[in-house]
Amino acid sequence: MKVLVVNNMAPFVRGGAESLAEHLLKNLEIAGHQAELLRVPFQWEPATRIPSQMLMARSLELQNVDHVIALKFPAYLIQHPRKTLWLVHQYRQAYDLYDAGQTNLPDGQIGVDIRKLIKNADDECFKGARRIFAISDVTQQRLRRYNGPHAEILRAPINDPERFTGGPSEGYIFAGGRVNGAKRQHLLVEAVAHASKQVRLIVGGPPDTPGDARVLHETVERLGLQDRVRLDLRYLGRQEYADYINGALAVASLPFDEESFSYVAMEAATAEKALLSTTDSGGVLGLARHRETGWVVEPTAQALASAISAVYADVTRTRKFGVAAKSLWESHGITWPATVAALMS
Repeated sequence: MKVLVVNNMAPFVRGGAESLAEHLLKNLEIAGHQAELLRVPFQWEPATRIPSQMLMARSLELQNVDHVIALKFPAYLIQHPRKTLWLVHQYRQAYDLYDAGQTNLPDGQIGVDIRKLIKNADDECFKGARRIFAISDVTQQRLRRYNGPHAEILRAPINDPERFTGGPSEGYIFAGGRVNGAKRQHLLVEAVAHASKQVRLIVGGPPDTPGDARVLHETVERLGLQDRVRLDLRYLGRQEYADYINGALAVASLPFDEESFSYVAMEAATAEKALLSTTDSGGVLGLARHRETGWVVEPTAQALASAISAVYADVTRTRKFGVAAKSLWESHGITWPATVAALMS
């Protein structure tokens, strides 16, 4: 079957959704399908341009395609008679982030109108989809709350588990992935200033903007943490990234209301590393469980300081939490062959 995977594109920005799309493509081909990836450009700033980009996605005409698998707004608005949605997330600034006051939609009637336009387009798209899957219960619940449809949960597999072999700790806590305010690496840096003096932190990954990098550098300098915090703020090669996780004592993932388990948490669990997260981190809490697979605390520097100090206070316990994290992850039985079979069914 000729399968087209459809995702968004923001130039020079890579994250979990981009990696997910590429590995889905690879595994569709392994399963015997012809597969290609269509990346639809999307710029969310300024928000007043969103309607024209929605129209562009909806107007695209597909030929010589048997099946479409679409991942994100507005790319999933593309029309096709056999379209399956594997919902990474909707445009959250029109939904839960709007309600939380964290939207980028303009104030006043124009913002209200854009939000209504997004919801109406989503509602029409969801009604026309052959099947709808969600990558997590958080995504599933958001869809049900705001739009009504029920989605089956189909969690994303790890892309290359063979890299995450674990191994002896080199004595640091690692926070990996994209760097931005929503991922809250700055809270970890602030926590180090209040934590045990033996705590060491490495933050590794590409910043979304120069401002995101500047915040971390300025925080390290302001708190005098140059000898305890290392900032490796760049795109990391896959093996470089895996080496950081394999050498960590524990791995931190504390995004605000994450849709999924988060790749960082899944990869850490594969490597038998204890997890650090916060009570409002959403889907990550499916793997990060307080005093079972690691520590889950309030999203404050003080609470995180206690947690990261505890990582070092009893290293044997920390390692046991890592073993439990791997066991919990493996209990879900999430594999690429099963995922492809579900999406193509």
